[in-house]
Amino acid sequence: MKVTKEIEKLEHSAAKLTVTVAKKDVADSYNETISKYVKQVQIPGFRKGHVPASVLERKYGEQIKMEAASDLIDKSLNEIFSDEKELENRPLPYAQPVLEKMPEFDTSKDFVYTVTYDVFPKVDLKGFDFKSVTIKEPQVTVGDAELNEELKGIQERNAVVIDKKDDEKAEKDNILTISIVEKDENGAEIASTKREEFTFTLGTAENVYKIDDDLIGMKKGESKEVSKTYDKDEKDAELAGKTKKYSVTVKQIKVRNLPALDDELAQDVNEKFKTLDDLKKDIMRNLENAKTNKINEIKTNDLLSQLVEKNPFEIPASMLNAELDGRWRMMAQQFQTTPEELDKMITASGQKKEDMLKEWTGDAEKMLKSRIIVDNLLKERNISVTPEEIESEYQKIADANGITVDEVKQHYADPRAKEYLIDEAKEQKLYKEIFAEAKVSKGDKVSFKDLFNLK
Repeated sequence: MKVTKEIEKLEHSAAKLTVTVAKKDVADSYNETISKYVKQVQIPGFRKGHVPASVLERKYGEQIKMEAASDLIDKSLNEIFSDEKELENRPLPYAQPVLEKMPEFDTSKDFVYTVTYDVFPKVDLKGFDFKSVTIKEPQVTVGDAELNEELKGIQERNAVVIDKKDDEKAEKDNILTISIVEKDENGAEIASTKREEFTFTLGTAENVYKIDDDLIGMKKGESKEVSKTYDKDEKDAELAGKTKKYSVTVKQIKVRNLPALDDELAQDVNEKFKTLDDLKKDIMRNLENAKTNKINEIKTNDLLSQLVEKNPFEIPASMLNAELDGRWRMMAQQFQTTPEELDKMITASGQKKEDMLKEWTGDAEKMLKSRIIVDNLLKERNISVTPEEIESEYQKIADANGITVDEVKQHYADPRAKEYLIDEAKEQKLYKEIFAEAKVSKGDKVSFKDLFNLK
């Protein structure tokens, strides 16, 4: 087929393709379509396969032309987009070319048509000065405070909860079960506010009424009238700036009996630990790994944000819509429902799907741009990893998780899982190169806990 093409780049990573098919190919396409009709169409008075072309043209003329034109468009587009030289001009898989209008089909003339479609966004990072990127690395120390916090959590998870004696008073960190009801100005109970068997830990945010201090010192079976004035900036609008009166009865008081920090507790946590020191070393290793991973995540996000800002380009609408649709479907999976049912659920709750998608748009665009920039840099720098480097990754993962290399390899035995590991190794190699070129300086000192609130 003799085809000529003209491609015009449009805004928002779109392209306009004008194709001209030689008149000989136009006539051939028409004749092929006529031949197909001759073989397939049955008309009274004629044997199948012997209907004259002139009869078919009188009866199905426009239909034959439309079909011949569609075949020409499909074949010529396939020929153009299968050309390896046209990689950057190929349409996105979720952005099929749109025909501007059906052109005239005349076997004595060239066939000319125009389609528009979205192409993969192009970003040129050649010559970009990575020294213009400045990244501050948070300074974090992991010490005894963080270790003790983890040990306390282990104690609480392994604690035995027992009832306190009837004559023992409620103290901070005790588990209380109460009945509570609000009273009106005349001292009458407001039935709709009554709650039986309300359980919470004294002195924590679990108590929505925030009357913990008033309950300390009470015993099982005791009742008390409590008056509470809430701050104007209270998060609960029903409580903000108001004074409430409650009648409270303590139904039950329990205490967590924490196990001792010793070798026996360590062995209960995991049989691989023989002593408490073994457990402590494992905790410190995990804390250090968590710190390193979070700092790397912060540095990487900062790097990508700056690269996106310093190298502006547009994301095509079809690519953004596909990403948003993917997020919507993922959300439906999390709710264990279908995308259609999720739409109904959201509408029933008084929200709109359109508003949610609009809210996601900024983050989705940034993610897509970051992904495109990373892919571009991987290709431009020809980043690859060797089998030896993957073996090294296996060892790092084993060391970080306290398991054997064989166990790691078993996890990545699935080809897709291993491919993910290889891609991740390539990206980390790329980031390491860029961080060596960029200006990375010491940032502010941050506590381990606050580190995980940074983005």
